Amino acid sequence: MRGAVLHGPRELRFEERDMPAILKPTDAIVRNSATCVCGSDLWPYRGINPVPQATPMGHEYCGIVEDVGSAVKTIKPGQFVIGSFATSDNTCPNCQYGYQSSCEHREWISTAQAPLLRVPLADGTLVPTPEVPSDDMVPSLLALSDVMGTGWFAAHAANVKPGSTVVVVGDGAVGLLGVLSAKQMGADRILVMSRHDSRQKIARELGATDIVTERGDEGVARIKDLTKGIGADSVLECVGTQESMMQAIHATRKGGYVGYVGVPHDVELKGEELFYAHVHLHGGPAPVRHFLPELIDLVWKGKINPGKVFDLTLPLDQVAEGYRAMDERRAIKTLLRP
Repeated sequence: MRGAVLHGPRELRFEERDMPAILKPTDAIVRNSATCVCGSDLWPYRGINPVPQATPMGHEYCGIVEDVGSAVKTIKPGQFVIGSFATSDNTCPNCQYGYQSSCEHREWISTAQAPLLRVPLADGTLVPTPEVPSDDMVPSLLALSDVMGTGWFAAHAANVKPGSTVVVVGDGAVGLLGVLSAKQMGADRILVMSRHDSRQKIARELGATDIVTERGDEGVARIKDLTKGIGADSVLECVGTQESMMQAIHATRKGGYVGYVGVPHDVELKGEELFYAHVHLHGGPAPVRHFLPELIDLVWKGKINPGKVFDLTLPLDQVAEGYRAMDERRAIKTLLRP
């Protein structure tokens, strides 16, 4: 089969790869109905994360189960399933605490931009939908594999409550779905840090009440001005830079919560500064598997439509253009159809 392979900075090719096969009795093979390009894929694509050798790409997926290993009990061929970018047995202590992305037997999914995908620990990683969905529902279900689950975790970690004031730092797909998550959780006011008209429009459609174009200290000052000098109850940090993290911490009220899900790049926190900030700080790789049943139910019942963040759809063999479009900010998130 052919799939996406990164050979170096901005050198993404669609080329021959080995067909996935059952390697362990706990594996499943999924035929992807859709996959996509993630904002985190751009770190290695841009050369910020080194790629020492040709590397298959992709960690977001949903589709039909084609085959399962002999030890798989709950997942069956023919089911439409969604899984996380992190595999989990769903039984170890970390999984039982609700942190499946830190499963003791975790593996990272990294070959999903292809027609077929091997998923380890299938019983604990994959969640089936009630039946095979209609084609128009697939984008929203695909979003649950990472960006919606990550946005949801950001809001969960930031303790978003009904009536609260929320700030979202980052207007990429995760940040936009953090807006949707905060809205679904009952936030009264949602302020989004954004400088891009197209993303501001989607943010408002998903529930944003205010747009803040300033960044850094100016952005913090604007948030304080809009919250009568207090700061926000909850701040979702969805970028992963030093500036975005400090902006999030400083925009939070005393006793408030920061949920950070942007993969940190050169982020350092000074102990004394954090000490006097007086905020709760929680985040990490989103335990998507923990939230999948609830999120699937919300999509299935039409209560949320996270597929709105896909503003470019391409056939899988044009995956290189999907990367370029996101790299050049011509697209928020590219959906790929095998």
